[in-house]
Amino acid sequence: MTTDMRKILFGFLLVVQQASAQTPDADKKTLANLQNSIGYLADDKLEGRRTGTAGEKLAYEFIIDQFKKSGLKPMGDKKTFLQAFDVKDGREIKEETALSISGTKLTVKDDFFPLAYSGNTSMIKFPNASAASIKYFDISKAVEDNATNPHFDLKEFIYSAAKSAQTEGKKIFIVYNPSSKNDVVFDSKDKAERLKIPVLFYNNISPIPSDFTVTVNIEEKIRTGHNVVGYINNAATNTIVIGAHYDHLGYGEDHNSLYAGKDKEVHNGADDNASGVAALLELGNWLSTSSLKKYNYCIVAFSGEELGLYGSKYFADNSPVDLKTVNYMLNMDMVGRLNDSTHGLNVGGYGTSPSWADIIKKEVPGLKIKTDSSGTGPSDHTSFYKKDIPVLYFFTGSHSDYHKPTDDANKINYTGEVAVINYIKDVLTATDKKEKLSFLKTRDAASTKNTFKVSIGIMPDYTFDGDGVKVDAVIDNRPAQKAGVMAGDVLFQLGDYPFHDVETYMQALNKFNKGDGTKLKLRRGKEELVVEVVF
Repeated sequence: MTTDMRKILFGFLLVVQQASAQTPDADKKTLANLQNSIGYLADDKLEGRRTGTAGEKLAYEFIIDQFKKSGLKPMGDKKTFLQAFDVKDGREIKEETALSISGTKLTVKDDFFPLAYSGNTSMIKFPNASAASIKYFDISKAVEDNATNPHFDLKEFIYSAAKSAQTEGKKIFIVYNPSSKNDVVFDSKDKAERLKIPVLFYNNISPIPSDFTVTVNIEEKIRTGHNVVGYINNAATNTIVIGAHYDHLGYGEDHNSLYAGKDKEVHNGADDNASGVAALLELGNWLSTSSLKKYNYCIVAFSGEELGLYGSKYFADNSPVDLKTVNYMLNMDMVGRLNDSTHGLNVGGYGTSPSWADIIKKEVPGLKIKTDSSGTGPSDHTSFYKKDIPVLYFFTGSHSDYHKPTDDANKINYTGEVAVINYIKDVLTATDKKEKLSFLKTRDAASTKNTFKVSIGIMPDYTFDGDGVKVDAVIDNRPAQKAGVMAGDVLFQLGDYPFHDVETYMQALNKFNKGDGTKLKLRRGKEELVVEVVF
């Protein structure tokens, strides 16, 4: 056996010792429970636990069943375990939408379709006499001239022209392309401000004859997510919130997958975040019979995290527990891949209370603790930190299976996760001896899992469904703060690049390099402002 192999074996034994240091029989039961919970939540039949789907329902039914077995009390809506919230899922063309030319009805999508920012209209007739109120827009030359131009945005080009036509008093805007190339699509995720006039794409090489009748009906598509909320009532003054998100990516329909394959595959999310939910269930069960009575415990499985912290933000804004009585929030997201060689456990939020320095042990057999002071990050604790609540965030590290169909249950380090859970139990035990923790504001980490050449230093409100990007928080000493941007502002243009949502905002950011300066346009209430930012 080589020296390296001895080190690996010794490290593994340390993890085993840590996992069984308190009560070996209990830890064996915990390990079996983890295997059962993760095995179920990451099974193909749950189809990736996408928010608002049948797979989410199977997951929350399993979680509710486990809560009941542990004796947790319901703390959701109408004395149930569920707290429902809406997720706007984009726009959809309703069946009333129709176009008839000289009495002949055309087929939606094949022959024509309204663009996502089109205004709705109920059966408007356009005889020859009103041809002057129609704006025909041939995009073929623009498409051809900009075929190799990386800065050309066809969607924005059409939107700008349609907006101008509306200003000119046109009653309808019709886009067509005489060339065979068609890059125009109905983008259901488009958040551009809806126009008042109908905007149609006609899939033909010539304009629609001016004698036609049109009806357009585009509506917002809503899906409902569900947080699962359980409660341990110790008749205490204050409460500790413990959470983990249980949603994942489904088949990647929300375009947040890193899978490059062509075949449709389930993203089971064993580590992200069946592992965190399994830990949550174990902690809830342990706390329900433990001697820790100084605080109440609110145990929450969040949905909508993968869409932008929807569930935790909704919970924090509509908490069944008075947030002024919340001692701290503890979050577990991806705690199932403890590395057998590095034993690294990342603990975020270390700087959100001065008390954490006394509570968080950095020297633990079998674990190498790495702390980060920031109270923000790409997970649900951020929603509580923004409410001035101390937080801790547990994470065993990223890996090549992140947001891919290969994040499966057979890759979980179950023994390592037992060690993580026991470490968290020690944190809870230590805080049971302390009074309510005080809060400290920290530097802010990135709130997305993407990286960019530059950043202006804001945290977007991912639940905002208007046109532009609403600022949820401004990061200290970054370009946005220096330019005077405030929380609640709605940003909509960087330099020459307008944007309508977080995705197009990210695209605009990537047009700039460090050191560049540009103008940032924003709305503050009813006022439109322009500020200078330097990256």
